[in-house]
Amino acid sequence: MGLKQNLHNLKEKYKGTKMAPAFNALHTFLYTPNDTARGGTHIKAADDLKRTMNTVIMALIPCLIFGMFNTGYQHFLAIGEIQAVSGGFFSSEFWTLQNFAFGFWKVLPLIIISYAVGLGVEFIFAIIKGHEVEEGYLVTGMLVPLIIPIDTPYWMLIIAVIFGVVIGKEVFGGTGMNILNPALTIRAFLFFAYPTWMSGDKVWVQGAAERAQEIANGSTADAISGETILGSLAQSHPVDYSVMDMFFGFIPGSIGETSTVLILLAGLFLIFTKIASWRIMLSSVIGALVMGYIFNIVVDSGWITQTSKFYTLMSTEFWQHLLMGGLAFGIVFMATDPVTGSQTNKGKWIYGFLIGFISIMIRVFNPAYPEGVMLAILLMNVFAPTIDHYVVKGNVNKRLKRAKLKTA
Repeated sequence: MGLKQNLHNLKEKYKGTKMAPAFNALHTFLYTPNDTARGGTHIKAADDLKRTMNTVIMALIPCLIFGMFNTGYQHFLAIGEIQAVSGGFFSSEFWTLQNFAFGFWKVLPLIIISYAVGLGVEFIFAIIKGHEVEEGYLVTGMLVPLIIPIDTPYWMLIIAVIFGVVIGKEVFGGTGMNILNPALTIRAFLFFAYPTWMSGDKVWVQGAAERAQEIANGSTADAISGETILGSLAQSHPVDYSVMDMFFGFIPGSIGETSTVLILLAGLFLIFTKIASWRIMLSSVIGALVMGYIFNIVVDSGWITQTSKFYTLMSTEFWQHLLMGGLAFGIVFMATDPVTGSQTNKGKWIYGFLIGFISIMIRVFNPAYPEGVMLAILLMNVFAPTIDHYVVKGNVNKRLKRAKLKTA
């Protein structure tokens, strides 16, 4: 009660001043929403923006913890200190304190930087513009560390977060007004501004870049292969990982995107809690499978030869695309963003299908950047209002036709 009373006193003290939004945000985060309905409501519900964001974070926690274990596992496996897992998802070679401790101390700074910088920018804008600080960045701040390579430099992440929050969110008016997913805006900025740190085979396993430099200097003969599965396929290299490795997540990649099984469970949890749209998830999966199957047909027909740079990814089994890269993570956590996605039910089917369809198309036709889900979602974020406009317009025209028939 003491802390709550002190915060309340500070709110009253700074009420009407420039610092009021900052204290309101802190009080709202710790206790209850600043604006609550007091009477005359037509719908009674316990959910609000803060509870919605917290539910998404709960779904992200298993991916985060697994990512910490996998960060340590990939590092120690690459330098030869441990053996590859052999006992399935609960293999003793993976769930070790050594792996977790290493991953924890590598991932924790990325989380701290993401939240500190992102919330700092939001607080500054709230103070300058005099509006409330919403809880929208609670999820974005957690998503950002999970969708970047483990060796992303801290200064680079700081610049990207500032850009993403300002350009992707605040210039549109803040939470609920943005047209682009802020986390993907940050990821896109990193990729286009610093492409060598977002692709290749030296950024996904901690220590790979340093070992490559040592090899270049002639001080060591042991290399670390940190290439992701998509990177290997894009370069027509053989893949040494089994389907189960890809499904469980024992592969190099972005911190939170490797474990398809945990992402699947998170998706079911978000559907059960009615936070995310099952229509968008299902239609995205269908779109990805359709595009992958079309490519398989093209390969089987002989139209593409094995010498083509597109052959390896096009010949990959269509369903395996769901187990590679960030496709599953993007579908569950980013495509379903209620602010930037389609709002109508029919629009959600179209929106999701095109995300999956375009993701595989970009993945295959752009070997320099085989992970296309980020660009596909950002593209469809832009077209989501247009999709909803024509869906609503179509419904209005149907009703007008029925009305004319009745009056005829």
